Amino acid sequence: MKETPTGTPVGVDDPYDHAGRCDHLTDEGKCRFAFDHPEQDPEFARERRREDLRCPAADPDGEASCASKKSGGTASGDWDWASCPHYRCRKRDRKCVRCGLEERRMAHSDERPLLEEHHLSYPGERGSQSNPTPSDDAGEGETLGHEITVYLCRWCHAKVHKSWARIDDDANPDPEAIAETEDRRSREQSETGFESAAERFHADDE
Repeated sequence: MKETPTGTPVGVDDPYDHAGRCDHLTDEGKCRFAFDHPEQDPEFARERRREDLRCPAADPDGEASCASKKSGGTASGDWDWASCPHYRCRKRDRKCVRCGLEERRMAHSDERPLLEEHHLSYPGERGSQSNPTPSDDAGEGETLGHEITVYLCRWCHAKVHKSWARIDDDANPDPEAIAETEDRRSREQSETGFESAAERFHADDE
């Protein structure tokens, strides 16, 4: 299993097995990075422009092509996700990928979120160090080559880093996580309940 720079497991054998479409990929299968940031990698941008900004690791629908799912691509020159120097995949679904717990944020509150971002890839692995991105999971000053992240609830996050739990385990939410979620849900409902001014003032008078 892959490990962090400090030696704790990340819950996967190969981060690219859990990598989805690139954040820079448009719905038309084009590379947004080459269009928006050509100055950061001029050679990469020129090559993409010669092919009308087509992403060589995705089909026209914007998903991973058959070639991109194979290590090394094909004889036609198509890439896999790991071949692209600017590939980045940050999952946006606000629920734990391991147990399915959904986030419940309290407005105007600094309470700790139920979900935390979890990095699957670290420096020195497959990918390029161009376009590095700081990582909360990595040590201070370290950067990621390819940023591949998912969301884990803080209970699953601890289990993954402190044991050999995997992110694809068939797991249910921790009892403490359920209790925390229910507490937040009940507070949300009480805050949205209607109370007339007369009721409010009458309560103050008492």
